[in-house]
Amino acid sequence: MSELTPDAQIAVTIVVAARNEEKFIEPCVRSLLGQQAPPGGFEVIVAEGRSDDQTRSILDRLAREDSRLRVVDNQRQITPAAWNLAIHEARGRYVAIMSAHARYSDDYLLRCYEIAEQRHVDNVGGALIAEAKGFLQRAIAASHHSPFSVGGASWHSLEYEGKARTVFGGFYRRDVFDRVGFFDEQFVRDSDAEFNFRLELAGGTIWQSPAVRSWYEPRSTLGGLFRQYMQYGYWKVRIMQKHGRAPAIRQYVPALFVTGLAVLVLASLTGNAVVHDLLALALVAYAAVLVIASVTTAARYGWDLLPVLPLTFACYHAGYGIGFLSGLYDFVVLRRDQPRRSMASLTR
Repeated sequence: MSELTPDAQIAVTIVVAARNEEKFIEPCVRSLLGQQAPPGGFEVIVAEGRSDDQTRSILDRLAREDSRLRVVDNQRQITPAAWNLAIHEARGRYVAIMSAHARYSDDYLLRCYEIAEQRHVDNVGGALIAEAKGFLQRAIAASHHSPFSVGGASWHSLEYEGKARTVFGGFYRRDVFDRVGFFDEQFVRDSDAEFNFRLELAGGTIWQSPAVRSWYEPRSTLGGLFRQYMQYGYWKVRIMQKHGRAPAIRQYVPALFVTGLAVLVLASLTGNAVVHDLLALALVAYAAVLVIASVTTAARYGWDLLPVLPLTFACYHAGYGIGFLSGLYDFVVLRRDQPRRSMASLTR
């Protein structure tokens, strides 16, 4: 059993949010405790959200076995609240936000630490690498890594190294939270993206490296993918409402496309031949781009995926666009300061 004295100054605090994770939490925690330690060592803090299953008892047992693990009570039961609670308890000079559902290379912490120390940046991370089991999940994973799915967002790229706007998880200097504040608990979804945008606005630097490797299992159905990106689009408007603009211009494009298409469809009902031709041209152009992107992606990830890739790309675009428009209606037109219940609870 590893020991960590209560007043020890350590290099890194790993932060994990967990609720109803009895099937995953023990292998997750054991894998985190098995990370290669950076100079100064590390601790793990799990903010447990008053689970209805055996998650807490499993965590308590593991904490008795290894003093590097601590468990705190997340009464609000939402992810940003869990992160904030754990960060307040953190003793590390760096804070690593890690997921109970992702898989990490055993040198993840060490690589983040080395890059942060060498480059003196505020946040370090890598691409979110999708790994799949079934056919449809393989197609979703392949499209995840195509620049066509999300307009070239760097955290989808396996090769990118350099400054980024956001990264998966995040390995932060602890003093970042003193300078910028903590995660905004209004954002039940996308709180990490909002925090990184705030960090960027404050002049902070986020660095992405392909040496930092983690894997996740993407959605396994088109419906799940569509709902996921509806969420992303919806909450991006809340970020825009808070800060006066969206983090990147590309985030407006799916909504503009969906709006333009809807307007053309409605206008074509009048029987106007010009509008009908414009609609046909728009659909043919989009279909052509879908085919080009799908062929390019299939050439890299498997030709058997080609028939379904156009559908996965369309789910990315339509889901995000419709979600963004829903957010505009709620947060801009109706001036809500909280999301609709259906959008706040929308999951897989």
